[in-house]
Amino acid sequence: MIKLDFAKTNGLIPAIAQDYKTGEVLMLGFMNSQAFDKTIRTNKATYYSRSRQQLWTKGETSGHVQKVKEIRVDCDNDTILLKVDQIGGGACHKGYKSCFFSKIENNNLKIVESKIFDPKEVYK
Repeated sequence: MIKLDFAKTNGLIPAIAQDYKTGEVLMLGFMNSQAFDKTIRTNKATYYSRSRQQLWTKGETSGHVQKVKEIRVDCDNDTILLKVDQIGGGACHKGYKSCFFSKIENNNLKIVESKIFDPKEVYK
């Protein structure tokens, strides 16, 4: 039986989504035990939205589903690494493949990736 430590961080643990083919980090979300259980059951990445206070399965609105290929757990059992097949484009709700599309350069934040979809068209 998998015993994750949800208590240490008030019921939520970080869940990193990584492209299983390229290793690119796509996003960071949070899971509660229900989101983790649903992810295990469906093989689709399901997270807990801190702002909406509810579960959400990646791709429900956008169609950009994360099919889980492998799940790893860190040494303290309080962080998840999801190796996923990112279906339908980007993981980022702002239109990028990865949520990590900016970098710090000369003490400024610079966008270094290109959008791959228009969020206004996807999230109507």
